[in-house]
Amino acid sequence: MRMDRYLPPDHPLSRFYRVGAAIFGACLLAFGVLGLANQVPLFTTRGIDILGLSSNGLLAVVSVVVGAILVGAAAWGGPVASTTTAAIGVLFFLSGLINLGLLDTPWNLFAFKLQNVVFSLVAGMLLMFLGFYGRVSGGLPEDNPYKRYRHHEPPAEDVPEQRLADERRIAELEPLCEAEVAVAEGHPTPQQDRLVRSAAWRHLQEERRRAYQHYLDAGRTPEQQISAQNLWADFEPPKQQRPEKPEP
Repeated sequence: MRMDRYLPPDHPLSRFYRVGAAIFGACLLAFGVLGLANQVPLFTTRGIDILGLSSNGLLAVVSVVVGAILVGAAAWGGPVASTTTAAIGVLFFLSGLINLGLLDTPWNLFAFKLQNVVFSLVAGMLLMFLGFYGRVSGGLPEDNPYKRYRHHEPPAEDVPEQRLADERRIAELEPLCEAEVAVAEGHPTPQQDRLVRSAAWRHLQEERRRAYQHYLDAGRTPEQQISAQNLWADFEPPKQQRPEKPEP
């Protein structure tokens, strides 16, 4: 099953990936076009300043190509934009590290300066964040499209609402179940002990309210309502018959 079924265009994550890729791609396109417009030599190691960064012809061409790829990925869809942004982010970060060692050398093919290195590292981390957001984490929600895709579960749109509600309820009850098991085995943490006591108190209050409401609906007297906490209050004991006196 394709990932685009899990991440349709109207999904919030899809919009996040596409907008991020489009904005960054447009900025790279602008930087590259300005570099080409200044007709800087292709392989010179002494670039010109464009928007505060050093650039030569090769860097301008690469910027235009990468910017076009990001814009195209944003137009393609959320899953493609996410993967493309993450991959380009890794390349940006590696480029910053590599070119840091090539400054002021004949191998500085992109005419990098220190500000270019800083921009490349920061841009790489930002692109990786944009690309990996919502898909790489230890606490993804049960209806996360990437989590469902990795576990071969159907998309959330194909699952009835009741099942999704049940899954959320199960996820909410898991900590309480673990705490009750720990209490039963005799090694609960203070937090688990408080969680079990709190749940027991809420359950007791709910049962009392239910019992009192039951007696109100049944039209019992206030005296009978007091005995609502008795589990056997609904069962009246049979009346004992007095033995008949023998006739003289």
